[in-house]
Amino acid sequence: MADAASLILLAAGAASEAAEPSSLGLTPPMWVALSMAVLIAVALYLKVPKMLTSGLDAGIAEIKQQLDEAKSLRAEAEALRQEYAAKIAGAEKDAAAMLDHARHEADAIIAKAETDTAAVITRREKMATDKIEAAELAAIAALRAKTADAATAAARGLIAANHSAAADSALVDQAIAGI
Repeated sequence: MADAASLILLAAGAASEAAEPSSLGLTPPMWVALSMAVLIAVALYLKVPKMLTSGLDAGIAEIKQQLDEAKSLRAEAEALRQEYAAKIAGAEKDAAAMLDHARHEADAIIAKAETDTAAVITRREKMATDKIEAAELAAIAALRAKTADAATAAARGLIAANHSAAADSALVDQAIAGI
């Protein structure tokens, strides 16, 4: 184990003493920095930042337009929702009013039916009373007719029994003399 640790320390010391490679007097980090500077210069010359910002601005404008459109659509949807909520509330009120009106009409129909029924009963009672009175009058008239027929028959029988042809002739002569 001690050998491994000493080897690691030795390798680290050798690495720090090694010479860095260079080309045209520039070390690799310097070449990286130089290439980055050239890349940035070319990008600035070709106006890449302006193109990037204009592209981003266009994207931002499109997103703003979509957001504005979404806001207007949301406002329209909210207005429609409120409109339909008002319609539903109105429909509920209308339904309640119709139900109330139907109840009042039903009560009025029931009251009218009760009144009409009472009137029909009164009318029928009056008709029955009138029929009874008419039957009584007819019975009295029939009784009178029978009484008159019986009296006529009795008178005929008495006249036939008490009057003769001579008595009739005397009555006829007396009636003619009176004229």
